[in-house]
Amino acid sequence: MTQMIEQTSQDQRINGVLSRLEAVIDAENAAIGADPHFNLKQSNVLKSRCLYDMTVLFRGINLSDLDEQQKELLQTVKAKLDRNNLKVRAHMEAVRGIADMIKETVTALEADGTYSADQFRATNLS
Repeated sequence: MTQMIEQTSQDQRINGVLSRLEAVIDAENAAIGADPHFNLKQSNVLKSRCLYDMTVLFRGINLSDLDEQQKELLQTVKAKLDRNNLKVRAHMEAVRGIADMIKETVTALEADGTYSADQFRATNLS
């Protein structure tokens, strides 16, 4: 009886952490590129916490011991996490690209025909 209660408790923890992680990933995937006020940093904190909780919880669990529903949920979460990885990378590349364009524009506007510190360093390194 005690083992059954422990198993039920463990199942609830597994389902809970996977469901929380899935919800965080779904919200982040929906917001990236669509909501300019989305707090990616806060979402990343939540996602990291869920992943940490999942790692701790799964340390003592053999994945073959999961029931079919848990295995399916784990696969679903992994697929969503893979998609999230692609979206976050694309978002970060876009942010870097915009930052580089701004930097180039500012550099061009500040240019007065003399060498900038960056240009001077690049010239002296050659």
